[in-house]
Amino acid sequence: MYLSRFLSLHALWVTVSSVMQHYPSVWGHYDVCKTQIYTEEGKVWDYMACQPEARDMIKYVKVTLDPPDITCGDPPETFCAMGNPYMCNNECDASTQELAHPPELMFDVEGRHPSTFWQSTTWKDYPKPLHVNITLSWNKTIELTDNIVITFESGRPDQMILEKSLDYGRTWQPYQYYAIDCLDAFHMDPKSVRDLSQHTVLEIICTEEYSTGYMTNSKIIHFEIKDRFAFFAGPRLHNMASLYGQLDTTKKLRDFFTITDLRIRLLRPATGEIYVDEQHLARYFYAISDIRVYGRCKCNLHATGCKEENKRLLCECEHNTTGPDCGKCKKNYQGRPWSPGSYLPIPKGTANICIPSISSIGNPPKFDRIWPNISSLEVSKPNQANVCDNELLHCQNGGTCINNVRCQCPPAYTGILCEKLKCERDPGGCSQNSGQGAISHRPLLLLTALLGATGLCIC
Repeated sequence: MYLSRFLSLHALWVTVSSVMQHYPSVWGHYDVCKTQIYTEEGKVWDYMACQPEARDMIKYVKVTLDPPDITCGDPPETFCAMGNPYMCNNECDASTQELAHPPELMFDVEGRHPSTFWQSTTWKDYPKPLHVNITLSWNKTIELTDNIVITFESGRPDQMILEKSLDYGRTWQPYQYYAIDCLDAFHMDPKSVRDLSQHTVLEIICTEEYSTGYMTNSKIIHFEIKDRFAFFAGPRLHNMASLYGQLDTTKKLRDFFTITDLRIRLLRPATGEIYVDEQHLARYFYAISDIRVYGRCKCNLHATGCKEENKRLLCECEHNTTGPDCGKCKKNYQGRPWSPGSYLPIPKGTANICIPSISSIGNPPKFDRIWPNISSLEVSKPNQANVCDNELLHCQNGGTCINNVRCQCPPAYTGILCEKLKCERDPGGCSQNSGQGAISHRPLLLLTALLGATGLCIC
């Protein structure tokens, strides 16, 4: 009795598991690119939109400083303590490991005491501006998923600009301005993200929230990604379907959260007061202990994996796509123009896979004998390419194109474009007789089609 109950429960679990694996979470994680399903024509692939998991992107970053010699320690110099700006007996020396503050200390593991940090030279050339550009490059398109967080060990700067690039650093756009006095520094009224809305979420603002000099607990600067997501997904981001819908239909919104590079422009160090104390210029410098950037590789909803190869991130493309961002169709799979996947409809989205080229359909590759089912192509949608059109995408072996949505195949054939013999699925395969039987119908089918076009019929 117990054995029969166990077997019944096991069978039920297997059934539920097999059903559930085909359906991603209702929140739309998009962590599966395809699953196998069973139809009248046998086992086929059911394709869906998919994307890589979000990760700590700082692990893959390349950092560049401008000017290149802006890091302290060469030659050695003294600077004032951060807790006490008038205790000026600390030393930065690039030749001594314990006293050096190179750029890589912005990205090392934190949690040690005292904190490790990169540090600039002091403002010894005042009143000449102390300007530093810190450029973070990934050589890959990244979609941001969480706040950008910068932790300063020198007091947050009086003036700073965070910029982004979408073309690998060739052009730059401001992300956000930071200042003690936005009107004085950038001729902008001060705002915070809380002042924005769905309609103004793309507005570039200047904020005074993160420029308070030496005040206690004033180390961190944010660029608020999640607060902007919340305008569409709700305060706790519970309605991700709404956010995905907006990202899918609004290119400017999607591009706003997409980068290839970030640039931190430090324009004026923390002074803590209105005027600069020219007698103690060693008080003024920049020091950063940590930068956090979370996101995912942009793969145009055609991949769940992203790997590092030759110090470059590459999408592990599916859906018969290829390229660093899965931005084009593979060879022999150019039967219709490439298109990115779509988050809609929730929760599986639309895969928009690349389909075989006309020249390759008659002899599909052996490794891809499982063809996509028509429903997964979402071809009935007006913005999708046709399965057949009797011009470029012909139904093969005498098949008839029905409303550009499917091919009506002769009895002996099956497949999206009637490209396969049904007998291939039989245990005995396609015998000579079965092949001849299938082929012998073709002249009759062609004759029937021609007579139909002229309005005649065979009676």
